[in-house]
Amino acid sequence: MKLSLSHILSTCLLGALGAMAGAQAAPADAELLALVQRHAQAQSSFDQATLKAITAENYVEISPVGEVDGREKMLSFYAPEQKRPSPQVQVDEPVVRIFGDTALISARLSYRVNQDEAGRTFAMRAGYVARLVDKQWLLVNAQYTGIRPPKP
Repeated sequence: MKLSLSHILSTCLLGALGAMAGAQAAPADAELLALVQRHAQAQSSFDQATLKAITAENYVEISPVGEVDGREKMLSFYAPEQKRPSPQVQVDEPVVRIFGDTALISARLSYRVNQDEAGRTFAMRAGYVARLVDKQWLLVNAQYTGIRPPKP
């Protein structure tokens, strides 16, 4: 099979465009992962101001037990007078998928209730939807599913 110069050039051009798109997606992936980490940390530390700043007005959260909470109800849970000792949280196993101005992010959230060795640990899978609003990613939805501990 004989390849023409135009075929070779167009193949190279498509490859270069694909590489550029991947390079442009990487910063958005990192920004979205940072958003999820900020959200988890703000929940853990009862940082109501940060939660308000990074969630859209129409934000909805679905708890691990299936309760549906709008933004105001979620924010009221993290009010300063509600603050109590909270677990340390770690975000890992992220998957980010971007569709224009909308992104889907999933991650595992691992919690440690006490800092000592006897501390209780548990984990959840979290799914988030973010929207790009005025050049800033905001969370519009979060859903949490508990992960069963491994059987002994």
